[in-house]
Amino acid sequence: MSATIPIKPSFPRAFGIGLAVSVLTAIVMVALLKAGVSPFPKPPSLAFAETLLGRTLPLPAGLLFHTAYVTFWSVVFVRYFPRKSLATALGLAAALWGVILVVFFPLVGWGVAGLAIGPKLIVASALPHLLFGLLLWGLDRYFAPVQSAGDGKAS
Repeated sequence: MSATIPIKPSFPRAFGIGLAVSVLTAIVMVALLKAGVSPFPKPPSLAFAETLLGRTLPLPAGLLFHTAYVTFWSVVFVRYFPRKSLATALGLAAALWGVILVVFFPLVGWGVAGLAIGPKLIVASALPHLLFGLLLWGLDRYFAPVQSAGDGKAS
């Protein structure tokens, strides 16, 4: 009897899922910002990029930071998390949301949990992280490698 060794998902697959999650979440966030529904003074990734570089930047620069951040954490989830359940994906999303509230928001001058701007930022920042977790889990499942019946290897 041969033991089946779990295969680590390929980097290109993980990177592709990360890019897809990044693009889909960016579309939603930019649409809400343009519609005037978003309570953020500017996209958090743009605020972070401007703080980091110390100057005003155009929206595409913020989207690049968003893409790098989301893709990085998506690759970590897809390649290295041993259990890829919905609860695990939402747990990662919740942990990243916590980091946004206590690290990124104060760093960009919005205060802990964005309270210097207003309490609406707490919920407004939770929703994109929820979307991140759902998309990450769903796309990882959708693009899961198919195992051949006879050889135990993914194709």
